Amino acid sequence: MKLSKKSRYGLRALIDLAVNSRTELVSLGSIAQRNDISAQYLEHVFSALRKAHIVKSMKGSQGGYFLERDPKEITVAQIVEALEGTYDLEDEVDRNNVGRGDQEAIQHLIIDRINDCVQEILEDVTLKDLVDAYEGYQDSVEGMYYI
Repeated sequence: MKLSKKSRYGLRALIDLAVNSRTELVSLGSIAQRNDISAQYLEHVFSALRKAHIVKSMKGSQGGYFLERDPKEITVAQIVEALEGTYDLEDEVDRNNVGRGDQEAIQHLIIDRINDCVQEILEDVTLKDLVDAYEGYQDSVEGMYYI
């Protein structure tokens, strides 16, 4: 499985939002600029995230976005589902050759098990986990000295 560009950008934008919306609303323009992502593209991403009740927005000159829920309550599975609809590997069974057994074996022993593992991981990792990892990385980079 490969996360789509939409999911990767959505995850990056949500990490940014979680970090920067602790004290104020965050504009899409500022998220786009910090992450080098098209603001127009982020509008589509955030539209899906709003519909999934992951983010909320406030209009107006002081408007912007904020997380609708605590980051520890938002799983990566919820984010990817909001943006992609599904994250499963496609079925490998050729409907024209059903009943041969080989395709069903591949589907059951490989594809279904991969999907179960991926689902478990995506449900286990929260936005807070991503933010903590991001902030840990930022702290380690800030502590480095270069000559």
